[in-house]
Amino acid sequence: MEHALPGRDLIAKGLADLAQGAQTAEALLVSIGASRLSALGLPVNAAVPNPEQRLYQRLASENPGAAHSRYNALVRRLVSYERAAECART
Repeated sequence: MEHALPGRDLIAKGLADLAQGAQTAEALLVSIGASRLSALGLPVNAAVPNPEQRLYQRLASENPGAAHSRYNALVRRLVSYERAAECART
């Protein structure tokens, strides 16, 4: 029932974007969680180096005043997905 996991939409898009070599916000988010996502069996290919900094810079370039809160919200969704996926495996 992976389709019901919180943040699945972000993770799926990030994995697809990484596979295509695109450095979208979702791809950077997946790169942040690459080791944990890989341990869950997800195909994290070519994770982007320094993803935390790159994601923050990307968000700041789009909307400087909201970058901090958007960054934290995205990371929270990543962690929610990882935790839910780990629980679903057991």
